[in-house]
Amino acid sequence: MENTKGKVVIITGASSGIGEATARLLAEKGAKVVLAARREERLQDIVQEIKGAGGEAVYLKADVVSTEDMQKLAQFALEQYGRIDVLVNNAGVMPVSRLNELRTSEWDQMIDVNIKGVLYGIAAVLPVMREQQAGHIINISSVAGYEISPTSSVYSATKFAVRAITEGLRQEESPSSHIRTTIIAPGMTETELLHTVNSPEVQAMASHISNLAISPYSIARAIAYAIDEPEDTGVNEIVIRPTAQP
Repeated sequence: MENTKGKVVIITGASSGIGEATARLLAEKGAKVVLAARREERLQDIVQEIKGAGGEAVYLKADVVSTEDMQKLAQFALEQYGRIDVLVNNAGVMPVSRLNELRTSEWDQMIDVNIKGVLYGIAAVLPVMREQQAGHIINISSVAGYEISPTSSVYSATKFAVRAITEGLRQEESPSSHIRTTIIAPGMTETELLHTVNSPEVQAMASHISNLAISPYSIARAIAYAIDEPEDTGVNEIVIRPTAQP
């Protein structure tokens, strides 16, 4: 708790699911949380609830696929709190389907949000963290970033990419800039990701396994653990899934 208290933490995709749970939990631990997502009304409600519980939080409407939005988000955090200690790159989409369905617009969406969104977030905060000679970038991957199944080809590719980007960043920055990196790879979790699925086949499959999903607070606690470790300790990778998930 001592290492989390007072830290300035930007969280993307903070209007629901893992992002919302992380914002609430870190605020309870004394962090100053900066929430970002596209749904402004939802962000307003969450920030008000965090403040009502004694926490410190602000928000900015932002879309991770926009480099301009992400730069504005970083600048907003600096204006509010004077530094950026942690970025949680959480925003993501999962409209999975078989390749032969040819859902090319959904492939583009996954690449834009899941890969470019992560990169744009890194680009927004990295100069600040390098100047501070401290910082922590946490990227949300998935168990799909370790194994591929029918219907997950493109989604898995984006989450494999998140792992590659995060490990490359660690190798580049940890020795010189003291910037920590963490990959969090959730399994089936109670989020809105399944709402982005349009393939009838996948929707039918999901209805049979969604009851296995764990709380987003389970993922939030893993994020909090990585942040809370001493600055000389990098928690580089955590895979967390339901006990009953095959």
